[in-house]
Amino acid sequence: MDGNSSFRHTNTSVLSIVAAEAPVVVTSAEFDERLADAYARLGLRPGLLESLAGIRERRWWPEGVTFADGAVMAGEKAIAQAGVDPALIGMMINSSVSRAHLEPSTAVEIHHKLGLPTSCTNFDLANACLGFVNGIHLASTMIDAGHIDYALIVNGEDARDIQELTIERLSRDEATSEEFFNEFASLTLGSGAAAMVLGRTDQHPEGHRVIGGVARAGTEHHDLCVGDMKYMRTDTRGLMEAGLDLAEAAWKDATPEFTWADIDRFIVHQVSRVHTSALCQRLGIDQAKVPLSFPTFGNIGPASLPFTLAQEVDALAPGERVLCMGIGSGLNTAFCEIIW
Repeated sequence: MDGNSSFRHTNTSVLSIVAAEAPVVVTSAEFDERLADAYARLGLRPGLLESLAGIRERRWWPEGVTFADGAVMAGEKAIAQAGVDPALIGMMINSSVSRAHLEPSTAVEIHHKLGLPTSCTNFDLANACLGFVNGIHLASTMIDAGHIDYALIVNGEDARDIQELTIERLSRDEATSEEFFNEFASLTLGSGAAAMVLGRTDQHPEGHRVIGGVARAGTEHHDLCVGDMKYMRTDTRGLMEAGLDLAEAAWKDATPEFTWADIDRFIVHQVSRVHTSALCQRLGIDQAKVPLSFPTFGNIGPASLPFTLAQEVDALAPGERVLCMGIGSGLNTAFCEIIW
């Protein structure tokens, strides 16, 4: 069946949104240098990461610092900025794609290191790059229902290992141009973390109201991007085209319940220059209203959207409308409006 799932929130506000930057800068020029022999052997032109994707650099965590550590850093900053007693946080959601093992959840380590109370429900919510937006929806629903007063959503990602392994594979003498393009998207990734605290609007009039939004599935495209912490294959063009079609269908079906043409700021998932331009053109969005983080941080997976929003906070004025627009491999999309 065609159509969106819509949701409205009545008593939830964003109290803080923060980013935690991974400190090690790795440029696309460095990747090109390491792949120079492969480019020459395959007859490929260096510079595609910057000229086509628009990614000049990305970040890595230092050796010994994990994506979970990054999520903890972001969580600590978000709690402090919100001015909330950690003992009152009733739910913590970790939306990271990165994971060191299948069991236990990454959330339990983050929960422990943040010193959250035993009464704080905690779990991983994984949905590719859409996980953080799904977390906002779920946490807001719990707050609206009166089950909890505060929720913390965290996300930490680490691209170092998969990028090191990808460069190693593509540098093999037997590597083909097909393999190169299948793994190209892995080189656009970045490391970083973000966190958000949500609370009850009636207790925090200074907060930023979560209004609601829509979600839509296009799971016939579940095989276009498949990966783990060591290897990812992506049909880059197919994924972009299917994602644009899904986002456009969700956008059109959101009307008349939601009208987003006059939104003040569009916070979109950070993929590449080509993807962002195509999305704006397809939906008729003014690209000047779309802040970018991918040129210097790459695609940080589910952390990209909240990371970008955190960087934009100082430029937002009270009353401005913000639309968070997430797309996750699989495919799923969700839009969520926040009144600043």
